Amino acid sequence: MTKITKAGVIGAGVMGSGIAAHLANAGIEVVLLDIEKKFADGGVARQLKANGFMDKSFAGRITTGSTGDDMGLLADADWIVEAVAERLEIKQALYKAIDAVRKPGSIVSSNTSTIPLAALTDGLPESFAADFLITHFFNPPRIMRLLELVSGPKTRPDVTAKIHDFADRGLGKTVVVCKDTPGFIGNRIGNYWMVVAQNEAIAMGLDVEEADAIIGKPFGIPSTGIFGLLDLVGIDLMPTILRSLQNALPKTDAIHDYDAEPALIAKMIAENRLGRKSGAGFVRLSADRKTRDITDLKTGDYRPMKKVASESLDAAKGDARALMEHPGPGGCYASVVMEKSLAYAAALVPEIADRPDAVDDAMRTGYGWKQGPFELIDRLGACWLVDRLEARGLTVPAYLALAAAKGGFYSVVDGRRSCLLPDGAVRPVMRGEGVITIADVKLSSKPVVDYGCAALWDLGDGVACLEFRTKMNTFSEALLDAIDAALGEVGRSFKALVIGSDSPVYSAGADLRVFLETVETGGSEALGKFIDKGHRTFMAVKYAPFPVVGAPSGLAFGGGCEILLHCDAIQAHAELSIGLVETRIGVVPGWGGCKEMLVRQYGLAGGTKGPVAPAIATFNLIAPAQVSGSAFEARGLGFLRATDGVTMNRDRLLADAKEKALSLVDGYVAPEPPQLPLSGPSGASAMRNIVESEALAGRATAHDKVVGAALIDVLSGGPNADPLKPTTEDEIIALERRAFIALFETPETVDRVKHMLTTGKPLRN
Repeated sequence: MTKITKAGVIGAGVMGSGIAAHLANAGIEVVLLDIEKKFADGGVARQLKANGFMDKSFAGRITTGSTGDDMGLLADADWIVEAVAERLEIKQALYKAIDAVRKPGSIVSSNTSTIPLAALTDGLPESFAADFLITHFFNPPRIMRLLELVSGPKTRPDVTAKIHDFADRGLGKTVVVCKDTPGFIGNRIGNYWMVVAQNEAIAMGLDVEEADAIIGKPFGIPSTGIFGLLDLVGIDLMPTILRSLQNALPKTDAIHDYDAEPALIAKMIAENRLGRKSGAGFVRLSADRKTRDITDLKTGDYRPMKKVASESLDAAKGDARALMEHPGPGGCYASVVMEKSLAYAAALVPEIADRPDAVDDAMRTGYGWKQGPFELIDRLGACWLVDRLEARGLTVPAYLALAAAKGGFYSVVDGRRSCLLPDGAVRPVMRGEGVITIADVKLSSKPVVDYGCAALWDLGDGVACLEFRTKMNTFSEALLDAIDAALGEVGRSFKALVIGSDSPVYSAGADLRVFLETVETGGSEALGKFIDKGHRTFMAVKYAPFPVVGAPSGLAFGGGCEILLHCDAIQAHAELSIGLVETRIGVVPGWGGCKEMLVRQYGLAGGTKGPVAPAIATFNLIAPAQVSGSAFEARGLGFLRATDGVTMNRDRLLADAKEKALSLVDGYVAPEPPQLPLSGPSGASAMRNIVESEALAGRATAHDKVVGAALIDVLSGGPNADPLKPTTEDEIIALERRAFIALFETPETVDRVKHMLTTGKPLRN
């Protein structure tokens, strides 16, 4: 990774402080300046409250100051980001002050989204322009993956390459190279889509509920739809953004076809109905604070929210093309919004970017679309869209016509996903060097073995990857069998195994329906057999004669956490939420989670604090079902070890896990089975005190106390445990098994499981 060890950010507003926090997440020293130091301090406090830091301790990596007194703190910064008000004269004055203190060759960038790079550097020294570029982050910087990168004709190529590499590997960004045009890619297309969707819904007098439902899920657009998004962004901000784009673009641009502030929007702004920030927008909480009121697009007044009623949605059954073809009001709305938006995107290439995959990347990672506009066109059919546009009397962009003639924008050529360029050439889709995804592997090869609920893939260099394929990657008996079979296949044909996939969820744990059905049909004996199978499988992972590396991202709960705890190493995506959450459904971890966390806690204690402290630490983690907010927090909680790796860019996770696995191959020896001096009655007494304190404070329910008692029995080794006589791994497993089955025999636990299956929420009984 490119070496950037210190960065500066000027401007501690929402964006500036968010950028500073995420630079701190990347592990570097950061200077955050504002007009006054108190504003910079406030920016850090804001990010602590907004979870801008992946670990709260990372706030300590930021030094704050004022632009009047502390510009000298930037003297040794490798990269300085300007994130101040969108006024050219303010920015240029600041650049002169930066240039006076920065070290030679340091990089300066602006987070602007409205001012052209050429204007920003106009009149400034060429030496400054050579080190300058635009790095447009999306809000919030920690969460939104898109970074739009704009270089000028004077920008040194190595400056662009250095920031591109650091943003990719260090910040985890999808870096999209844009041209120096108004709104770049994301906001140029996104804001056009928003104004069309807003104004057409108002003109048609649709219900807000129907408009959001129509323009959302069928097209893979976030469930906020359009009006939920406007409430989130700020209803007063949208006219400002739209006018800025309209002023910057020629009158021939389609964005001039729509009023930036229609009468309804003007009325809402005048009444301070600005969206979430004012507590009322298109949606507000009703007077009883229990239900919601919705703005009627015809009258502008509030009315109670109602269920979505759309003949078009019902008829389409989730199919986007069928929805656009339906003659009802919903279908007409879907067709006019999406036809115009997709045609607009097609008309902008190569003006805003040279390639369709750059545009699709921007809309997926900046606006949360599941498919970018060109991917959506291929899904609908380029020829079909051309016919629709012609029937509506709209201009068919030349690039879209070319795609219709060639069979679409994307294809597979020689096992690689490729895209059609505006000049008719077909080139491979852009991938970062070294990136591995299962989606790409599937294009060029078949599984080594397809188990149905899982598949084993060859990642090259003697490393296999086991991909789970169940819903939410939950564990069933079939998946446990597949894991066992895959271990055998890897032992015969490979040097190491990675357990991971492209899925946004690593594993939500065991399938609760399987547990419930097993108990209902076979009772405790059948449940015991299922528990035993999970134990055998996870122990086989732990003691395999080759390295096994877990590659989790998203969430890894319950059994998903437990299989990772049995791996030799973990290479985790930075945004990992991991935890043993079994107490939420009234049981204890049943597949070795208690055992493995005890092992970790004894390791952290270093054997110097006796057997009670590790037991209490493990209890305090499992009893309240603690989960991490990031991989860094997971390391602090003990789910990850100091030797486990963290990958910032999700696209690089499998490649990093493969390298981690290869690093363990030479001289690999399976771990020795641990023996632990469990605390016995003394530790049990200390943990019971914790439960009683929680109950007295009203934080532990009656059944929480029952679950806590069972967990205490496991972690202490039971009443007969002797700290002077180490407990074996198998003995702890037996304790887990006994506790799990006993709890599942209680009606309260069964009620918790059924409630979770029905509502997705824990029952507090």
